[in-house]
Amino acid sequence: MRGTPIEVIFQAKGARIAYFEWGERNDPVVFLIHATGFHARCWDQTVAALPSGLRIVAVDMRGHGRSEKTGLMRDWTVAAQDIGELVAHLDVKGAIGAGHSMGGHSLIQIAAAHPDAFKRLVLVDPVMLAPEIYANPHLTALPPGTLHPVARRRNAWASWQDMFDAFKDRHPYSLWRPAVLSDYCRYGLLPAADGNGFELACPPEIEASIYTGHAGTDIYALAARVDVPVVVLRAKTREPGLRNLTDFSASPTWEGVAGSFRHGRDVYLPHLTHFIPMQDPELTARFIVDENAAPT
Repeated sequence: MRGTPIEVIFQAKGARIAYFEWGERNDPVVFLIHATGFHARCWDQTVAALPSGLRIVAVDMRGHGRSEKTGLMRDWTVAAQDIGELVAHLDVKGAIGAGHSMGGHSLIQIAAAHPDAFKRLVLVDPVMLAPEIYANPHLTALPPGTLHPVARRRNAWASWQDMFDAFKDRHPYSLWRPAVLSDYCRYGLLPAADGNGFELACPPEIEASIYTGHAGTDIYALAARVDVPVVVLRAKTREPGLRNLTDFSASPTWEGVAGSFRHGRDVYLPHLTHFIPMQDPELTARFIVDENAAPT
């Protein structure tokens, strides 16, 4: 079991970016990027399952966790640019990169822009939709004037325990490892601006803006440039249709994603939801340390 990480603030060109670090500076690096609406400390239980002798860096994307909130985030390149600057600042070379959901999508962008930074990638349900969706964005667009449901998330809490108690029996949080849900709540709140209680570290309006599209990048063109082994972990396949876009009991990732990489491997995990690291951090850790790991 690792101790408390060191928290560091990095000044990127566009925002202050927080990251957390375990291990020694000269150890091999594992670089972790969280999902939309989450934060770096959601990786704590995965980190605890990793072997010793690793330097682990987990970053809060802009708008999330302890990183700066700079407004809406409809362009998915923004967070990747921030983290790419951090990768360059830390002189990351030959690391293992792991990203969950939008974090995996961002990791592809970073690996394409910094080809020496990673020797291997683990993409945990990286929200790469079928290519025809990008060619026809209206297929997943919300009707004009429609507010994304995430924008209505509860944003006032008495404590992290209050949040934990509200979520622990709700699907899909009820499927999570309790320790992961505890980390999600404990580190996912900040003191409220009005001084009364706590509010979400990723404001609902920012989280909602991220879900409005995958603007700003041709992710499949970037995937084709990644010349290192890539493992894609996919949860059970989601049924097509707009009504399912917020159903994270299944995977939003296209079944053919692994084939878009030069050295891609698909690992199908139909017993898990999109929240793979939350349900099984040990399995996630196993794929991080062993590119040939089996699902069971």
